[in-house]
Amino acid sequence: MFIDSLRHSPGLGRLLFVRLSSQVTDGIFQAALVGSILFNPERHADPLAVAGGLAVLLLPYSLIGPFAGALLDHWDRRNVLLYANLLRGAIIGLVAIAVASGAPDVVVLISALAATGASRFVAAGLSAGLPHVARREVIVATNALFTTLGGAMLSVGLGITLGLRAIFGDDNSGSALTMLAGIALAVVSGGLAHRFRPLQLGPDVPDDPGRSAFHAVSVGLWHGARAVAHHKTVAAALTAIGAHRLVFGMNTLMILVLTRQMGPGDGLDRVSLVIGFTGAGALLAAVVTPIAVARVGRYPTLMCALAIGAIAEVTVLGFHFAVICGSAFVLGLIGQVAKLCGDVAMQVDVGDTVRGQVFSVQDAVFNIAYVGAVTVAAVAIPVDGHATVLVVLGVALYLLGMVAVRALYNRAAAVGEPTAGPQALTDPAA
Repeated sequence: MFIDSLRHSPGLGRLLFVRLSSQVTDGIFQAALVGSILFNPERHADPLAVAGGLAVLLLPYSLIGPFAGALLDHWDRRNVLLYANLLRGAIIGLVAIAVASGAPDVVVLISALAATGASRFVAAGLSAGLPHVARREVIVATNALFTTLGGAMLSVGLGITLGLRAIFGDDNSGSALTMLAGIALAVVSGGLAHRFRPLQLGPDVPDDPGRSAFHAVSVGLWHGARAVAHHKTVAAALTAIGAHRLVFGMNTLMILVLTRQMGPGDGLDRVSLVIGFTGAGALLAAVVTPIAVARVGRYPTLMCALAIGAIAEVTVLGFHFAVICGSAFVLGLIGQVAKLCGDVAMQVDVGDTVRGQVFSVQDAVFNIAYVGAVTVAAVAIPVDGHATVLVVLGVALYLLGMVAVRALYNRAAAVGEPTAGPQALTDPAA
């Protein structure tokens, strides 16, 4: 079915390549950034201090950045993808210069914040534009393929970074040279986006980019939040995503500290292995999610994912590396399942006029939950990384997420939302 869609909509394949090249860029840049800060012999940064710095730097973007996403409902998304990619490439170059010159961590992270903002803009634009090049009946499968291959490309970017670090070295100069690979791919991604026809990716009715754009930026998050509140099925999916991101944020810092204590070296090889297992789980989600949603609907799929997440989190209490890798695989799987269900909910249940704004709300949930969790972990985690209280809290968050998702779907059924009735159990779009 997806192959047929590719034949009937050449834009679908082009959008896929934009997504893949963009995600490889993100993978290279993020891995190079982490390597330059945490695994750089010239810096000797404390992971807890870096986590606190990232929380302080990312939180303002999490609150302000989503407003800009509203522009996706007012500006030609083709142009947004083009210029955001080019801007991202330029910013990566500036970050590389800062790293090479030995600039303080704060300067490097502030520069990286701008690149992250551009990346979020690209990701939201890709998701909002997908319904314009894919038929409704293949949205679930197409979105699963796009999102999961994109996640796999992050792992490819990590692999490229590890290879380049082996060639150029892990000091400031080597880290900077490694980052430069991301510039070329950002330009490629922008060039592919430029090949779309004007307005091919929407919005259906673009506005004047003057006062309308200012208005969109100033009220976009509010409009998106109002749309989410109106569509209870979308709110349920975002609740599941938020619960997982809270657990994922705490686990990220905990595992980072644990792996540094589990053997010789700086732990980069062990961190990379955990990331690999997480990515493998996300890859499996591409197969599992469309099948599960088609057979039982979004609601049972989300509930099952959260329940499995709670069980997997319990196993972390042993703090054994092999078990952590297995748990990372499962959490990568269920996290991607929740993300795919959320993307489909926003692409199918929400109208095109507010879709970009709703994706901006998703970005806010995605970032704020992660930043909040990292902040809590930075304060609560012990030196050896054996944070039992954080693991127990993670289990509780998954269980609370299940309660909230159930309540929202019950409310959706009560107000008569189309995707909340019995057809939600069998309709692939539900």
